[in-house]
Amino acid sequence: MEARPVPADGGMMAATVLVVEDERKLRDFIRSYLERAGFTVLSTGSGAEAISMAMAAAPDLVVLDLGLPDVPGETVARELRTMSAVPILMLTAKAAEEDRIRGLELGADDYVTKPFSPRELTLRVQAILRRGGAAAGDDGVASYGGGDLMIDEPRRIVTVRGAPVALTPTEWGILGTLATVPGRVYSRFELINKVRGYEFEGYERTVDSHVKNLRRKIEEDPASPRIILTVLGGGYRLGLTRDG
Repeated sequence: MEARPVPADGGMMAATVLVVEDERKLRDFIRSYLERAGFTVLSTGSGAEAISMAMAAAPDLVVLDLGLPDVPGETVARELRTMSAVPILMLTAKAAEEDRIRGLELGADDYVTKPFSPRELTLRVQAILRRGGAAAGDDGVASYGGGDLMIDEPRRIVTVRGAPVALTPTEWGILGTLATVPGRVYSRFELINKVRGYEFEGYERTVDSHVKNLRRKIEEDPASPRIILTVLGGGYRLGLTRDG
């Protein structure tokens, strides 16, 4: 395990990023760019060690290579998802769309295909963390569907049928966008741009994967959803009305 804390402005500690990449040269390269951006960086080339480090250090984000030598990155992602909703940015050499979609369906927030620009990687890390820790508004708690869905914007808590649900930053962004105007149809292109803040290759399949994960968490029957509805040829809309 390698760790070098980097103080953020004002003496506070920066957000912590765990980099899991077995190629030492690339791992150090990524670490260098992230540290220059002000992050605290933990790094390892082992999937098994990554799981242990995530449990011990509770990083703010994980950069995860899928091609690890000991434990497949997909397995690491599944383990991380059982522990928390920590944002995951996947690194993959697999160019096929289906491979990337499978990664997203495991709960990843974003992916970067090798070879990649370290500056782009850093910008994507920053974008994910901004989505997860954006300043709250003054609207307080919004209730939908007679209290079936509660969105506490100030504390960034979602409650479904009385039980809190842990969402990834991307899932939070999609649900929050749909809840802004209940019933309004949001196209996939609109959703990915509102949530990510930039155009994203393969955005249609990406949004579908995140919605699929979101439905697993908030719908009583994901196969017959009533909270997030699909509009054929249009996109998605919130199926609940706002209370009050």
